[in-house]
Amino acid sequence: MDRSPAKIAGRLPNPAGMLVLVVVLGTLPAWIGRIGLYQYLATEVLIWCIYALGYNVALGYAGLPSFGHGAFFGIGAYGMAIYQLDFSGRSLWLGLVAATVAGGAAGAAVGMFISHRRGIYLSLMTIAFGQVAWFLAIRLRGITEGEDGLLNLARLPADLGIVSLDLQSGRSFYYFILTVFMLTVMGLWILTKSPFGAVIGAIRQNEQRASFVGYQVRALKWASFTLSAAVSGLAGGLFALAQRSAFPDVMALHWSGIVVMMAIVGGGLVSFWGPVLGVVFYFLARDLIGGFTETWLLWFGLAFLLVILFQPEGIAGMLQRIRDRWIARAETQPAEAA
Repeated sequence: MDRSPAKIAGRLPNPAGMLVLVVVLGTLPAWIGRIGLYQYLATEVLIWCIYALGYNVALGYAGLPSFGHGAFFGIGAYGMAIYQLDFSGRSLWLGLVAATVAGGAAGAAVGMFISHRRGIYLSLMTIAFGQVAWFLAIRLRGITEGEDGLLNLARLPADLGIVSLDLQSGRSFYYFILTVFMLTVMGLWILTKSPFGAVIGAIRQNEQRASFVGYQVRALKWASFTLSAAVSGLAGGLFALAQRSAFPDVMALHWSGIVVMMAIVGGGLVSFWGPVLGVVFYFLARDLIGGFTETWLLWFGLAFLLVILFQPEGIAGMLQRIRDRWIARAETQPAEAA
């Protein structure tokens, strides 16, 4: 495997784009209130971006249309809550590990049953497993407290050894989530640009051909699904800290559908950043359109239908097309002048 600096650099996000992203997100708490929004919205958006990016490993890269991913998000939230309440856990890092492992373990178990399926059969099975997880979260009151959920979670400090960072304030918690988001972006970017990412992309394009070449298609699909579920579990653990509770609602079918719409509307099928765009679009629609009408979700659903019909590549695909036209026009103008 080529590990030259040029090869490794090619697997990293564009430095200019990353710098703009860091500046915008890093200064967000200072100006978000001036545009009529609230600071917790920024934290919520980042958590859902982690969730959507993790989900897109399954949908956008491996071609696994899971419609029950809310189960892994919720299981991650319960993993964090149970670690704190039942095991008296006082380490933020172990709590996040518990959330990630819980989501990944559930994904690995489900992946064993669905990795040999394709298309609508895979989707229906993920719905079934998601509904089973939601039903158990409500019925196992001795573990989950049923519909009430697990409440009064502590927002544990981030102990870095030489210093411990208090995360009680909204701003400090936001910057912690931002750090986790950036690390997740870097990790998933490198993974999707690695040989593993190329192989699961080939499986998405033509599963039969990838099998003929010699790749273990079922094992790779299982690994992709497990990884996607683990990142979703991490996002769920962060969500439990943000909400200071874990509850079964996020495991319901319509919440699983929302992350699917985020990924598709944003353009997760053609761009790594598509899910991020989809999350931002969803929350802006919820808070801006929701300020005028209670039926904002209807308008978001109509936007989803329009994307499916007329712009299946999503917002990211539309932006890429505009950029390509602008570059082509800029290149033809000097030629015409000559």
